Amino acid sequence: MRRAMAAASMVVVLGLPAHAADVAAGKAKAELCVGCHGENGISQTENIPSLAGQQDQFIQWQLVFFRAGTRKNEAMKPIVEQLTNEDIRNLGAYFASLQPAKPPPDDDPDLSKKGAEAAAGRRCASCHLDSYAGTKGVARLAGQREEYLVKALHDYKSGQRVGGSQAAMTDVAYPLSAEEITALAHYLAHL
Repeated sequence: MRRAMAAASMVVVLGLPAHAADVAAGKAKAELCVGCHGENGISQTENIPSLAGQQDQFIQWQLVFFRAGTRKNEAMKPIVEQLTNEDIRNLGAYFASLQPAKPPPDDDPDLSKKGAEAAAGRRCASCHLDSYAGTKGVARLAGQREEYLVKALHDYKSGQRVGGSQAAMTDVAYPLSAEEITALAHYLAHL
């Protein structure tokens, strides 16, 4: 039932042309997001993703999944419950318009090399692109918070994370060892 509601909401939210989004209205609504996701969408909080430069459709889909209860997060629940479809479109456009976080200097190039090998072996670029900037409904991974990427991969591996590309990501993450997850997250965070 929740999946059907999320799918129906997705048609309503994403069914309008992209020019229908209002970036300025998204910026105003994003004041709700600053406490966790940081100024200009760059998170300073452990295990909270940066949203700056994230793909518009990806942001919209995740907000719809949270609102429908398909993705569960107690901190997000009271926020998404008050979002309209228009708010969701505007937030997606706003965060997509921001400069992504600048990655930190790579303090462990050997770990990044192992991560690059894991990414190639799991064909991550086939969905997330060679730049790992994502596209449409596929998340930007380049420059994301490292510990958040570790958490997300473990959540996909365990089946704890649902919504969106769950099946594809579970297939990718399930066979990863803890060491591969650490290396992959390090590599992507430093791109």
